[in-house]
Amino acid sequence: MTVNEAQIHHSIEERVIATRNKDINAAALHYANDVLIFDVVGPLQHKGLDAMKQRLAEWFATFQGTIGFELKDIIIIADNNVAFSRSLNHVSGALKNGGTLNMWWRETLGWQKLDGQWLVTNAHDSVPFDVSTGKGSTDLKP
Repeated sequence: MTVNEAQIHHSIEERVIATRNKDINAAALHYANDVLIFDVVGPLQHKGLDAMKQRLAEWFATFQGTIGFELKDIIIIADNNVAFSRSLNHVSGALKNGGTLNMWWRETLGWQKLDGQWLVTNAHDSVPFDVSTGKGSTDLKP
């Protein structure tokens, strides 16, 4: 693993811990102010760090207690100024509405080195969908 890849991997690990603890500021720490996010839920995009933090606040508020969050099959490719990472992400936990969430999704992050720090400038999260029903296939597992 190169130094740049190791730095990005460390940032990813910090985000995982922050997400488990529902710490919005720590989860958003490695994202650029003008980040563009394509989430698994609407709207089509979220623009900017403030919008991302609002989305995290809404998402975290749906959980009762801590969140189970893990990444699998992380791949990081980096040069001196740009990079991307991809992973399969898993979330699980008890919801405040009495239900539970247990799903996997795909994530690709675009990273840029700004003022010596790796920051996510683009995030794309997705789930496959069943073409016969038009519904997301959130029950798939790696």
